[in-house]
Amino acid sequence: MTNSFSEFSKAKTFFCIGTNMTEAHPVAAYFVKQAVQKGAVLIVVDPRRHALADHAKIYAPLKVGTDVAFLNALMHVLIKEDLYDKEYVTSNCENFDALKAAVEKYPPEMASKICGVSEEMIVDIARTLAANRPAMLCYTLGITEHTCGKNNVMSTANLQMLLGNVGRECGGVNPLRGQNNVQGACDMGALPNVYPGYQKVPDVAVKEKFEKAWGVTGLSDKVGIMMPDMMNGLLNKKIRGFYVFGENLANSEPNIAHVEKCLDSAEFMVCQDIFPTETTRFADVVLPAAAWGENEGTFTSSERRVNMVRKFKTPPGKAMPNWWIFKELAKRFGQHWKSESAREIWDNELSVEAPAFGGIKYSRIENNGLQWPCPNVEHPGTSFLHRDGKFTRGKGMFMPVEWTPPAEVPDKEYPFVLSTGRRLFHYHTRTQTGRSGMDAILPEETADISHLDAERLGIKDGEKIKVSSRRNHVQVKAKVSDRIPAGMVWMAFHFREGNANWLTNDVFDPETKTAEYKACAVNIEKIG
Repeated sequence: MTNSFSEFSKAKTFFCIGTNMTEAHPVAAYFVKQAVQKGAVLIVVDPRRHALADHAKIYAPLKVGTDVAFLNALMHVLIKEDLYDKEYVTSNCENFDALKAAVEKYPPEMASKICGVSEEMIVDIARTLAANRPAMLCYTLGITEHTCGKNNVMSTANLQMLLGNVGRECGGVNPLRGQNNVQGACDMGALPNVYPGYQKVPDVAVKEKFEKAWGVTGLSDKVGIMMPDMMNGLLNKKIRGFYVFGENLANSEPNIAHVEKCLDSAEFMVCQDIFPTETTRFADVVLPAAAWGENEGTFTSSERRVNMVRKFKTPPGKAMPNWWIFKELAKRFGQHWKSESAREIWDNELSVEAPAFGGIKYSRIENNGLQWPCPNVEHPGTSFLHRDGKFTRGKGMFMPVEWTPPAEVPDKEYPFVLSTGRRLFHYHTRTQTGRSGMDAILPEETADISHLDAERLGIKDGEKIKVSSRRNHVQVKAKVSDRIPAGMVWMAFHFREGNANWLTNDVFDPETKTAEYKACAVNIEKIG
């Protein structure tokens, strides 16, 4: 997030697109609903009329996979009606002419045919955003989990810069992270193109700095590969060993049958996790790790806030802290790492080598944590980024993009679009919530379909149906809902049986390698 959760209570406007915040981020949704009660304007854009839409001034029922066309149309209206922030754009942005030329091709009458939102509503949303600035734009995986996910994100940034909403309190582009420490994992360099603190792998000076800090030579200056390529590498034997750390790939990745084939092809596989999972079945070695309350450490939230996690329980059996496991493994390779705790790793290594974390020390995060960038110990942390439109790169760069459809669209054989997400009562693949009694509230998966489709196919609420894609099929109960548009099926991936990922398409954004969980073609049939 460029901004902070503390700003939600003061926000004038929220533009929420591709985010089922009520179920996936209920605390954040609570803040939004509080702000709406105080008078904030809420605009919700999503294929489903999920619960947050009930609080919105405007709800736009977008077709799955059409975000770029819709956002380009909003920008078309803003520029055509001279509603954008010209002073901000002139002073703080570049490449405006290219953006203007691109969005000129998306007038509301044309974009409406693609995205399913009426011309009148597109114009109304554009005018509402212009009249109620600044607006906080929030998105979740409904924006990123597409083959055009990067373009979707760039479009949200284009819109917010055009409105002058970036670098302002109660504005910005605010992705709500999909897991509790996704932000922290990225911050620590768990990406193939950066070292800790987003220092780029191809930068020779950065490479030399980390060689000196780590006492090694020969660090690669080539960007590594991402998970889909790793998985396929197991099949063609370009990759022979596989180390899975805290991931249940056999349930969470698209096209489970293909994933299991990849995992079964590993010559040697290690899993490091807190419980047995569907993925540990493929492991040659399972290393038992301490859970979050069994070890001291830090998590970084969506708002870039580094918070301390305190140990309050002794790990069971042979379980050990993750840092200790990695250190012991390194020792077997002849490396002797100095740090003896998560605290020492952060204070003596991360905050020293990553400038964005330079002022974040354990002694300073005892209470409410600190938000990076925090370059020195006198710095209070940064509540919002790019203050007054002053970007890290200098000026903000408009990146015009064209709309592209999902890789797989409905046809005669598979006439429905399947989109996936999360339900409130379970978390991911139930590795934790499945052991905590939440099955008593939500014991199985369902396929959510519209009343129109249910009536046409003679399907009653609670009846078993077969949902099929080009990859597989599952049998689940139908949940007939007025929140689902005709032609759409919505499912989650929490349960092994009825898991949406038996059906999802293993295609990916060409740059981010994020899977297109939000769109594939399926058919539904009444059983019996």
